[in-house]
Amino acid sequence: MSIPCQIVRSKRRTAVFSITRTGEILLRIPYWITDGEAQRLIDNNQDKLRALVDRWEQTQGTKPVYQDEDIPRLKEMAANILPDRVTYWSAKMGLTPASVKITSAKTRFGSCNNRGSICFSCFLMLYPDDAIDAVIVHELAHLKYLNHSADFYRLVEQYLPDYRTREALLKGRSNEWKNAFTR
Repeated sequence: MSIPCQIVRSKRRTAVFSITRTGEILLRIPYWITDGEAQRLIDNNQDKLRALVDRWEQTQGTKPVYQDEDIPRLKEMAANILPDRVTYWSAKMGLTPASVKITSAKTRFGSCNNRGSICFSCFLMLYPDDAIDAVIVHELAHLKYLNHSADFYRLVEQYLPDYRTREALLKGRSNEWKNAFTR
């Protein structure tokens, strides 16, 4: 049985498969790829798509769960924990943000803008300390490289050689996350 896949055209250079939070498979392609070529990509990558769906299904039970009423508590925890961790890693890396903010963003754990302001999602508090530090180091590295270049990742891995393992904790590949409310 063929795995259904929605085609999404955009201004991009490459084709990539992804899966949404709801489990829908997407094939993101540049405008110049024809419908026939897109269908061939889907047909020729059914094994890859099956693996993507399997991995998504396996991780659904490992994601931390929260209620909307938990958000103020998570924000408070983040405000108490993250600034000290940012100060620690800033001193180690020699990179200091202009400001640090706590948000309730649900689609990204952190962000850094070109003015040097860093934002962290309060939902980081649902993950292990190793994962939190990975996000902090990642965002601080953006103060030097506002991209995801090889130089950027070399800088991150200079301070966290096990960065990929830590990052995997954020992607639901582990159920070793801590209960945020016992910190």
